[in-house]
Amino acid sequence: MLPRTPEEVRAFFDAHRTVRQYRTQEDGSPLPLPPEHLEVILHAAQRAPTDATAQLYSLIRLSSPAARQAVAALTTNAHIATASEAFVVCADVHRVSRLLEVGGHAGGDFPAIAVHFGIGDSVLAGQNLLLAAELLGYQGCWIGGVMNGLDGLIDVLALPAGVLPFAALTIGTPAEEAPHRPRLPRELVIHTDAYRPAAPEELLAGIEIMNPIAAREGKPGDWLRLLRSYFGAGGGMEGREPGLRAALKRQGMWAGEESAGPRH
Repeated sequence: MLPRTPEEVRAFFDAHRTVRQYRTQEDGSPLPLPPEHLEVILHAAQRAPTDATAQLYSLIRLSSPAARQAVAALTTNAHIATASEAFVVCADVHRVSRLLEVGGHAGGDFPAIAVHFGIGDSVLAGQNLLLAAELLGYQGCWIGGVMNGLDGLIDVLALPAGVLPFAALTIGTPAEEAPHRPRLPRELVIHTDAYRPAAPEELLAGIEIMNPIAAREGKPGDWLRLLRSYFGAGGGMEGREPGLRAALKRQGMWAGEESAGPRH
């Protein structure tokens, strides 16, 4: 393959949009991808890098209307039912334990490592899938709403111990003009040789740059309001914490009874 110019590479990534509204068939059902398109995006997912060759992920492709509707309800993301393709991306250490078992070896006990490398492999495979879809002209959406119904998803998808939903992922032909979303200044996220804590004025400048991402119905955006609703005291992430801990324990992927929480 011929190398692309820096301008072409920048243009490709600038064209990325998070899309939740997709073109459907006349009856509102998903518009199928051509088989060769589905084949190549699944091929791309499986060509993702993986640590220790283990491929600690599984993709649950949602094909039946019943499965689509159930996962859409559990994640509170209706577009799972209308996208051309929808997946639940899972960290999976069940399979590697089975591989060792059928080969006559005992599996190890590494729940924290399972989460670390399982989520890493899941992200790499899912992003490979999405990039391949975008190269074919589609757009998609990563869905963190699996945290809204983890216990139900484990049941609906019949996930064995060692398999944990990380995110859902939809792709299809856009039926909306999604906005180009800003990002924080590079100096706040790219560090050289060592982590550099940002000065207050740099963080305030970053907030100003990000404010448009939270604009609604012509009103000026307030990014901190959005962050507070997710990550502030009493926010959505605190509400999701017990469900995730319970799911990790249920799936045998909990490394300890207590957590010190994030460091600030």
